[in-house]
Amino acid sequence: MQNTLETIKRIYPLKEPHLQLLLKELKLVELPKNHLVIEAEKVERSLYFIETGIARAYLDGKDNRITFWFGHEGDTIFSYHSYIHNTPGYENIELLENCRLYELKTDVLKELYDTHAELANWGRKLAELALIKTEECYIARLFKTAKERYIELLKTYPSLIQRVPLGVIASYLGVTQVTLSRIRAEIK
Repeated sequence: MQNTLETIKRIYPLKEPHLQLLLKELKLVELPKNHLVIEAEKVERSLYFIETGIARAYLDGKDNRITFWFGHEGDTIFSYHSYIHNTPGYENIELLENCRLYELKTDVLKELYDTHAELANWGRKLAELALIKTEECYIARLFKTAKERYIELLKTYPSLIQRVPLGVIASYLGVTQVTLSRIRAEIK
């Protein structure tokens, strides 16, 4: 539970009694590679903390799957639409490795928010941090080249390159595998 505990504490510093309230609601789930944790067009009733493993969020394009997010140890997985509005999300989130996740039911979490201001502040910070990550990704897609985004990916997630198929990384960068191979050759 080390990665999950560090993530919870990094989001917002909780006093020990509130931390324990949150921790007692977590359930360890072990899921296989290729499992869809979140499916598009469905309301997701849980959020997850990645203890071990890697996941990706993608959309189905006309002819391909477009990856727009990677998560690894210490990251959270949730559908913004489901979490905030209790409506179906647009994304699929697939596990790229066998994963150990800690699941937290959103209805339980919202009850904790309603009864404990400190946990409500933790939830606000969770949403704020997710918004910042989304904004950074959006700006990078608009203003950085695929090569710059690849270099940033190497710095942010150094082990990702060995753990994720190159076709998925190419999709994330918005390039073909051939172009990704050229970028990799230029950097070496």
